[in-house]
Amino acid sequence: MASDRLYLDHAATTPVLPQAKAAMVEALDNWSNPSSPHGDGRAARAALEDARRRIGAALGWGGQILFTSGASEAIAIGLGRARAGRILTSPVEHDSVLRVTPQAERLEVTSDGLATLFPVRAEPVEAQHLFSEEKGRASTSSARTDERVLLAVQHVNNETGVIQPLDAIARENIILFADCAQSAAKLPLPDADMIAVSAHKFGGPPGIGALLIKDLVLIDPSGGQEQGYRAGTENLPAILAMAAALEARADWLPRAETLRAKLDAAIEASGGEIVARDTPRIPTIAGYRMPGLSARAQLIQFDLAGISVSAGSACSSGSLKTSHVLRAMGWDDARAGEVVRVSFGPDTSEADVDRFVAAWTRMAERAR
Repeated sequence: MASDRLYLDHAATTPVLPQAKAAMVEALDNWSNPSSPHGDGRAARAALEDARRRIGAALGWGGQILFTSGASEAIAIGLGRARAGRILTSPVEHDSVLRVTPQAERLEVTSDGLATLFPVRAEPVEAQHLFSEEKGRASTSSARTDERVLLAVQHVNNETGVIQPLDAIARENIILFADCAQSAAKLPLPDADMIAVSAHKFGGPPGIGALLIKDLVLIDPSGGQEQGYRAGTENLPAILAMAAALEARADWLPRAETLRAKLDAAIEASGGEIVARDTPRIPTIAGYRMPGLSARAQLIQFDLAGISVSAGSACSSGSLKTSHVLRAMGWDDARAGEVVRVSFGPDTSEADVDRFVAAWTRMAERAR
């Protein structure tokens, strides 16, 4: 990336940390297949299992870790092979969740982006609470005890930054699947049965991630590697880089919160609108609407100014279709089509925010 460009699209992918890069280069020079029975293979296996232990320690996870190519594959394995009856998901999930669960019941969300956890398509069965009553957020699920309900809810939304209160969920007869691609290594992991993470969101290389799972009995095996739950030779260099990235991460969220608060205030002062303004949001992600100028036009003008931002998810923003997240929150196509996403990384500075605000203000004035 050119040195004069400003990168504010870290929710799509963030630069590989130097420690992760060094670990990967070293592993590429001394690598063998972890499944090979000879001495080189045994050494690779030992390094793989040590990395698995290090990653669990860095994330505070005491369960099983299955390495995948990223969060999308972890989602496909966890949701596609779960031993559960009904499946419930929110309509603001990442596209990779919605693709794997086309027949799932979609829950409603409020205008602030929080799941109310009432199924849109109710089943004619007796209801019980998914959420603890003292939390004041109730939901319906099957009262039958012969099958468990799989509930998939994103911890942090990749477009809005909204944080779902997953630890408030009453867990009886529920298998909780949490997409933590945007929150892992930033926020404490929720108490979920299965969690998807992706290394390139926190300074590791692309193409590596993991399915964290409390008990392997929750999913059907498929044969191959990773204890028989994922086929394909493990990407040991990337796994070691993932471990190094997690161990190198510093707590930069307080600084990001200060920067995001400054940016929020400047956007509103310029006539912009903040998506889910009054909802708990991770300080690294924000959605902003510029009235009168389409997201497509904004992206072109920001790019010409040397600023990289996005509209919606990186996995679908190439088409610039209307955000299903904003639509589920009650935004019409016209307003949703004027929203861009800004996301911070560990090196984002106050000068970077000032530069973005100056570009935004010029564009907003012309739009008016």
